Amino acid sequence: MKILLGLSGGVDSTYAALALKRAGHEVEAAVVLMHEYTEIKEAEESAHSLGIPLNKIDCRDKFKEIVMSNFADEYALGRTPNPCVVCNSEIKFKALLDYAINNGFDRIATGHYASITKCENGRYAIKRGKDLKKDQTYMLWRLDQEILSKLIFPLEGLTKEEIRIDSANSGLAAADRGDSQEICFLPNGGYAEFVESKKGICAKGKFIDTDGNILGEHNGIIRYTIGQRKGLGISLGSRAFVTKIDPENNTVTLSYEDSYAKKVKISGVVYSAQAPSSSGETVRLYVKLRYAAKPVLATVKLYGEDVSADLDEPVRAVTPGQSAVFYTEDGLVALGGFIDSAE
Repeated sequence: MKILLGLSGGVDSTYAALALKRAGHEVEAAVVLMHEYTEIKEAEESAHSLGIPLNKIDCRDKFKEIVMSNFADEYALGRTPNPCVVCNSEIKFKALLDYAINNGFDRIATGHYASITKCENGRYAIKRGKDLKKDQTYMLWRLDQEILSKLIFPLEGLTKEEIRIDSANSGLAAADRGDSQEICFLPNGGYAEFVESKKGICAKGKFIDTDGNILGEHNGIIRYTIGQRKGLGISLGSRAFVTKIDPENNTVTLSYEDSYAKKVKISGVVYSAQAPSSSGETVRLYVKLRYAAKPVLATVKLYGEDVSADLDEPVRAVTPGQSAVFYTEDGLVALGGFIDSAE
């Protein structure tokens, strides 16, 4: 097959290209230009070392319009977004697929730690790969059926350690390159300053307790997230947690007890292994409410793009704006959505 591989130049995407070549596929790489910090030198070096062409797909205007704007809007609404989730579905994978369709490729591929399964009901779904420590399915729940039907994850049966070792033995230039951790368009941090540059200065407001009593002054709601207890800028004589952010009244609620939720409401749902339903059907699924969180079992009611979940056990610091990703018992992504509220 002729395959277009998204190549950043890191060890994962570089090794994915090598694995596809070893399997006998005709491989070309593509680097997606998303912002001024997009680094293409490492991608060029990796493509050259593998002897494959490197295509450049310019998505900078669209990335700014969709991902960066959404990031600022969500923080201004008192929510905590994950820009990678939006980028994957709206920019990165869509750009790869469009380019592949227009240029005669059979499939697209990336170096994510996940796998693709075609379910008995005919739907495509992402599934956890071999390396559960590096599992990236949480970030990929918004990928639609068209993308999933054309997508290959060459690293599905490998661990990071195995890839590092074979990359070094194969002489790949990317073998020792580290993993990127920060928000890609804010390599130096400073997300609050970025939001203020897009939305205007975020006004100071009041810290309040759960009874509405004023405790002090906060520095703008964009600087806080549910569950936060450090860097609050206020001394109360005892450890306190952010338990609510109210953009309408410009208040941040602090409590001496951490917040836990057993019921979550989700919107913007995308169905994968689970067939779409708006009937109020109830299913039992595992759900992750943060990237690094342990999945918990839940009773899920399906109302189209709006879903509610009753959790079997309480979960700490459930945060509006983050993703709720639901899994079957064998690790298939059933559906996902954005957290609206928790109680």
